[in-house]
Amino acid sequence: MNAQRYIEPTQEAGAALFRRQISGAVVMLNLLRFRDTADYSEHPELDPGTPISGRDAFQRYIDHTMPFLRETGGELVFLGDGGPFFIGPPDERWDAVMLVKQSSVEEFVAFASHAEYLVGMGHRSAAIVDSRLLPVVESLDGRLGAAAD
Repeated sequence: MNAQRYIEPTQEAGAALFRRQISGAVVMLNLLRFRDTADYSEHPELDPGTPISGRDAFQRYIDHTMPFLRETGGELVFLGDGGPFFIGPPDERWDAVMLVKQSSVEEFVAFASHAEYLVGMGHRSAAIVDSRLLPVVESLDGRLGAAAD
C-alpha cells in the first residue's frame, strides 16, 4: 500500500481545480480510510472525552457539516461503506465513499472556507488516516471529454 497519506489539498491542487474552468455543477468523489480510534490530539477542543472510532468521528463531521453544505447549495448525494476493490490493488481498501454535489466550484470554495464550517474540520482530521477527493463533472452529451472543454 502507498505510504503517502493525503488528508488536505495542496495549493497546487487548488490552482489546478480553478484552471479546469469548470462551469456548472461539480461532484466531489471522496474515498475515505478511517482510523481505528479517532485522534483528536490536534483538535483537543473537539475531543468527546472518551475514545471513539474514526467512523464515529467522521459522522460527527458530517452532522456538523450538513447545514453549511446546504446553505451553499450543496447536497450529499451518496454515502456508503467501501471495502476491497473488485478491480484494483488487493491490499488497498477504502472504508467509505461519499459523493457531494455543489452547483459550482465557486460554491464549493464558499462552503470549504466558511468560518463556522471550519470549526468542525477537526472531526474529519481526527477520523481519517487517508483520503482521496476527485472533482468530477457530468458529461451532458454522453461523450467523455466533453465536460473538460
